[in-house]
Amino acid sequence: MAEADVKLEDFKNIFSLEGKVAVVTGGSRGLGLHSASGLLQAGCSKIFITSRKVSACDEAVAALNALPNKRPGAIAIPVPADSSKISEIERLVKEVEKYTDHVDILFANAGATWGAYFDEHPENAFSKVMDLNVKSVFYTIQKFAPLLEKRATVQDPSRVLVTGSVSGIAIGLLGPNATYSYSASKAAVLHLAHNLAVELGPRHILVNGIAPGFFPSKMANVLMEKSGGTAALSKASPNRRLGKAEDIAATVVFLCSRAGGHLNGTTIVLDGGMVWGASRL
Repeated sequence: MAEADVKLEDFKNIFSLEGKVAVVTGGSRGLGLHSASGLLQAGCSKIFITSRKVSACDEAVAALNALPNKRPGAIAIPVPADSSKISEIERLVKEVEKYTDHVDILFANAGATWGAYFDEHPENAFSKVMDLNVKSVFYTIQKFAPLLEKRATVQDPSRVLVTGSVSGIAIGLLGPNATYSYSASKAAVLHLAHNLAVELGPRHILVNGIAPGFFPSKMANVLMEKSGGTAALSKASPNRRLGKAEDIAATVVFLCSRAGGHLNGTTIVLDGGMVWGASRL
């Protein structure tokens, strides 16, 4: 083949999210806030941050709006809401509609956990975790679907991400702080993403899951200490470290950009190989 016959694609800006509108539930701290930071710095024009606490939303938005690398005019907007209640999810959608007629990215990240002995695991805690981590994720996606469809096309589909966990793929914590409901909920939400990928794909909405391992955060720090502490967990990981803010931010940006445009119904395991390391003979 003659050299002149070789034609290559121009991949410029393949990771850009220029002008996109995003909603991040559970976005006031931890993985949600790091993800929002990545989305804003990748070019999003508006990011709506929601969680139960007004003060937490306000603090997160203040930090996001102070980022020096966001596009000119880009803004983070706080919309406090309790994602465990369907009425609050519906109110959240209406509040977002006051600022935009469409949404390009929905990161359904709100979640909770609970730890207790098998013989003592309370029913109300199990129900609370399953409701927030699974049912609320489903209804958040359902209620935002009309806005996600608004500008979505085959060439430029909208994106939905859900937060699972390696606990939904391998075995979670057992013993005195066993996370039965959390592990079950994370397995369920990742499989929910598989189903919604097939349901919403023809409507130009791609749905994918992220299964993080240990990332230092308010929710994870207690579990990390009970699992041996950061030093022991880092040593147990094949890549000898825990997750960092840029790891989750980069993954979210990838899945929401053109670079991730042919991923639908997949789960990215973000744990440095720890799941596989723990399963070796």
